Order: sequence, then C-alpha cells, then structure tokens
Amino acid sequence: MENKKTKESHSKESITNITIVTGASSGLGKEFARQLFVSMHKDCSSMQELWLLSRSKTNLEQLKQELLDLQQKIYSPSGTEQTFLPSIKFFSEDLSGTAGVESFKNILLQESQKQKITVKTLINNAGFGTYGTFEQTPLNKELNMIELNCISLTGITGICLPFLKEKSRIINVSSLAAFMPLGNFAVYAATKAYVLSFSVALAAELSPRKIYVSALCPGSVSTNFANIASNGARKEVLHGKDPVKVVSHCLKKSEKNKKIILWWPKWKITAFLSHFVPRYFVAKATFLFNKRPYKQ
Repeated sequence: MENKKTKESHSKESITNITIVTGASSGLGKEFARQLFVSMHKDCSSMQELWLLSRSKTNLEQLKQELLDLQQKIYSPSGTEQTFLPSIKFFSEDLSGTAGVESFKNILLQESQKQKITVKTLINNAGFGTYGTFEQTPLNKELNMIELNCISLTGITGICLPFLKEKSRIINVSSLAAFMPLGNFAVYAATKAYVLSFSVALAAELSPRKIYVSALCPGSVSTNFANIASNGARKEVLHGKDPVKVVSHCLKKSEKNKKIILWWPKWKITAFLSHFVPRYFVAKATFLFNKRPYKQ
C-alpha cells in the first residue's frame, strides 16, 4: 500500500486525461456527460477527469447528483493500486463570446498549474437556436447565438489545442441545418454551417498530429431545444429522435475518425440531396412551408 505522500507525488507526476463537455447540463450535452462518464469507468487504466461546463448552476447540481448515483451502480472496487476512478469537476460559467472564452482559458490554465493534463476529448456542445424570421426575433438574441455557437466554440477549441495529443478528439455539435440556408431559421442554420465548415477544415489541419475532429450534424432530437428556440411557443421538438442513440453513434464514429456524423438514414439522405437542390429554393420553401413559432 502506498502512503499518502507517495500517492500525492505520483499524482503530480502523472498525466491526467481530461474530457470536456460544454453545455453539459441539458439536451445532448447531458447525454454526452452520462455516456462518457460510464465509458471512463470501464477504462480505469489512467487518471481521468470529466469536466462539465454549463451556465446553469442549478442544472449542474442536478446532473452532479445523477452521475454520483450512477457511479454507485456501476463501480465495484478492483483492489489494485493502479486503478484510478474518474473524477468529475463542475464549472458554472457563461461561455458566450470572447468573455466566455477568456473564462474558459483561465479555468484550463489554473487547472494545468495544479497537475499535468492532456485534453483527451473536447465536446463543443454549448449552443442554442431561435425560431422565426430574422426580422421578428430579437436581434440581441440572434447576436448572442452567433457569439456562443461560433465565437465560443472557436475560442475554446483554440485554447485546448496545445493540450491535445495523438488520438485526442474534438466533437463539434453542428446540425442538419448546416447543409442549407433555412427560412425561419436563418441565423441558426448559418452558425451551424460555420461549425461544419470549420470542423472539416480543422480535421485536415490536425491530421498530421493524428488528432480526430468530427462534426455531429443531428436533425430533430428529443431535447429541450424547441422550447428554448421558440421561447415557449413549442414545448417539444417535432419527430425528435432518441438522444441516447444519437450520442452513442457519435462517440463510436468519432473514434473511427469520421469527419461528418449523421445517424438517422433520413438525415443522411437530406444531407446528400442538399448538394443538388438550389440553395435559394430551399430557403424559400422552408420560409413558406416550415413555420417555426416564436413567442414574443
């Protein structure tokens, strides 16, 4: 048995593998947190930490309790000194814009001074959408969406780059909306088009370092997305798919270095057909026939 001082020394000399999930307290982010936490328990050969970031402190507290309850169900001691249990760290931070990026930078630098860390997995999930025409939705909300969906994602990725190593992976949550301009969804679709383009280009740039970059492009998923996007006018996503299956498929495909990840067959067909349909035609058709309510 190692004494306490020996363990502390060993901990400082070891490299801790960090998995980061932004927007972790709800929707796909929450499911990423749950599945990654379970997978980390199955691989206890190294020191691991799961960092979960969200603006909502209340939701993070709820998630914390859920994961602690889950840990009690899945953990059985092995009795070996080489086995490390993953730890969880929760950060209640507003990651929006350059100020949010700076907050994240401070967290990462402060933690890296305490221990040697490698970012094994980065899940850029934080983001939101708005329903309705650009003219009718609040301009401040649209601008905040651009800051979170684009600026924050880009900045957080850049700050993490020095901490990535071979076989590290980045998953940027984009959307099926990224493939075409959409009426009644104009700014959101544009932000996700940026995420998709950025992710594919970054995958090419990081390939010499053997770092994997994937863009997850889901269609409708059963989360609280619609309630937020419509400001309460639409409580549930129409025809939403199971987030458990979407996340599970995404994690498997990212391990295989899949650049663009689409799970549901209809999503794959839609993405494929987007290369052959005029962009303005889709924008006009969705504006006329795919109304997305927004409560003023």
